[in-house]
Parts: sequence; structure tokens; C-alpha cells
Amino acid sequence: MKQYWTNNALSIVLLSLFVLIWLVQAISGWGVHNEELEQLKQHTLGFGEYLRSAHFWSSTAENWESEFLQMAAYVVMTVYLRQRGSAESNPYPEDKTPEDKEKDRQDDAVQGFWKRNSLTVVLAGLFVTSLLVHLWNSLREYNLEQLAEGQNALTLGQFLKKPEFWFESSQNWQSEFLAVAAIVILTIFLRQIGSSQSKAVTDPNDKTGD
Repeated sequence: MKQYWTNNALSIVLLSLFVLIWLVQAISGWGVHNEELEQLKQHTLGFGEYLRSAHFWSSTAENWESEFLQMAAYVVMTVYLRQRGSAESNPYPEDKTPEDKEKDRQDDAVQGFWKRNSLTVVLAGLFVTSLLVHLWNSLREYNLEQLAEGQNALTLGQFLKKPEFWFESSQNWQSEFLAVAAIVILTIFLRQIGSSQSKAVTDPNDKTGD
């Protein structure tokens, strides 16, 4: 068990925090949604009902989609783009050691689309899946509110012409790209000893890569 913890501590802690905070989101979202239902003179939901509701899955997928967009875009961008001095950038070709160049040649020799692009494919797939879950449940939630107010429900095409969905998505997307830009730029000048996201404390600011 001690060896298992040593080998998997980062994943265990991150996934545990994810589950804990997701539970907090579910409980608090349940309370918020029931208050909204009471204001609309609708029947409130039990916790199990809420976990199956459009409100819960729309808000959940809304955040997941932005995270997977961030990671997929970053993985692809770092293949082609560089930032001098950043720990988050691949080194410039002229700065690579002979060992780095030999590793590049070995990687280039690997055949098969999946082996060469599996990370991007999976992250992009998770983004698209989250986007569709968000879109579908956001439409459901919007139409439930419309019907409760005596208005007509919208089709998917009509809903996509309204600002709600794009506002929900874009407010998260912009924050993700800001966060990535911040770590790319800040790792040029700042350090955190022992972190894989930082250059060594003694590295000069113009050193590119970790």
C-alpha cells in the first residue's frame, strides 16, 4: 500500500479533490436550483433527481469542456509554437542537446496516427463530448424555464442563435487561455523548487524548457 501511494499520490490526491469539490458543487447547486424552482412555483427536486437534472449536467459539462479545450489546444500549440525562456515551451532546435535530437529522431520514426497523436485525439474527444453534454442540457434547462414562464420551448437551432450558451462557454474559455498564458510567461522569471512545472532555481531566465 505504501508503494502504491508513492507511485500514485498525485493522481489520488487530484481525483480525491475532484470528487470532494464535485460533491460540494452538487449539494450547493441542488440548493440553488430548488430556490429557483420555488420562485417559479415549480416542485422542488430531491438530491437524486437533481443529479439527473439538466441544471446539474449543464453546469458540470460547462466547466469540463473549457478544461479539455485548454489542454487539447495547449498540447497542439506546444508542438508548433515556442516561448523563449518558458519552462512550458519545447526548447528551440538550436538549443537542443545531442541526446534531445536523438530522441526526436526516435519519436519521428514511430509509425501510426494513434501512437503519434493519441493524447490530442483523446483530449479533443473529451472536449467535444463535454461541449455536446453542456449544449444539450443547457437547452433542456432553458426550455424548462421557458415553459414554467408560459413561453414556447426552442429548437436546438433557435437556441444556438441566443446568447445564453455562448456566454456560458466563452466566460470559461477565456479564463483557461489566460491561465495558460500566465504560466507560460511567469515560468520565464519565477521558480518553484521541486516542481515539474518550473525550471531549476539556478537556471537563467532565457533557458527554454524544464
